[in-house]
Amino acid sequence: MDQSTPHRTEASTTHATPPETRVTRGTGWAMPVVTLLGVAAAIVAAFVGSGALGGTPVAEAAGGALSADATPVAPAGSAFSIWSVIYLGLIVYALWQLTPTARRSARQRALRPWALASVLLNAAWIWTVQLDQVGLSVVVIVVLLAVLIRIMYLLGAPRTGGAVELVVTDGTFGLYLGWVSVATLANTFAWLAAQGVDPVTGIPLGLVGVVAAAGIGVATALLSRGRVAPALATSWGLAWVAVGRTEGDFESVALVWTAVVASAVVLAVALLTWLRVRRAAPTRQDASLSGRS
Repeated sequence: MDQSTPHRTEASTTHATPPETRVTRGTGWAMPVVTLLGVAAAIVAAFVGSGALGGTPVAEAAGGALSADATPVAPAGSAFSIWSVIYLGLIVYALWQLTPTARRSARQRALRPWALASVLLNAAWIWTVQLDQVGLSVVVIVVLLAVLIRIMYLLGAPRTGGAVELVVTDGTFGLYLGWVSVATLANTFAWLAAQGVDPVTGIPLGLVGVVAAAGIGVATALLSRGRVAPALATSWGLAWVAVGRTEGDFESVALVWTAVVASAVVLAVALLTWLRVRRAAPTRQDASLSGRS
């Protein structure tokens, strides 16, 4: 009787332990190395395809379908400088995931194939635009967005790499998701405009598009329990939409202020949610300790 009780307790404790928190054996070198090489190749392909080494810049490809003046929801050109930060983060991530800490992490093991898919899809998106396949580029970026959403779900697992992993992984892919959310909307508007769907080039539908982008940003902030990185990138994109509407073919005071407010709301919701989650965490821990005592 006395011997069976500890046995049941140990068994129940084992079953209650989430897989992510168990100590795992280190992943072999194959997938980490494949991830490193794949990320490097995809970034080089994207860099070449962007026109950075000569050739046609993405904004001028496909007849300028994705230029800053293509639609009312197109961000100003400077918005795309965020890619420098994202690419830098991806490079650091590709190196960091080779470390012993990352190779022992169940979280990182689950992330690697999706991270690799995301950079390959990004390179594919750039080349579809360069080949004047704007419609196909919409399909690619929607799939990329779905992959990044999956990545955010996987990053809900406990971290084992501390602050470094928080910045390198959560920060990088958070910015990636937030920016691609805005880019997907802009890409879709650009394709519809290129197909001659005139309403998408009007200010009223532009306002709807900005509000929709803000809605996606707010939903991401709430569902991710206040992740700030996606909100920062979405807010950045909306702010540059506002800048773009201060001049050019789609100059509009209404669009400027709507985009400014939308940018602020997305960031504010993320920060408030983050604070709420942090304040609730000690309460949950205290309740857990009381229950155990």
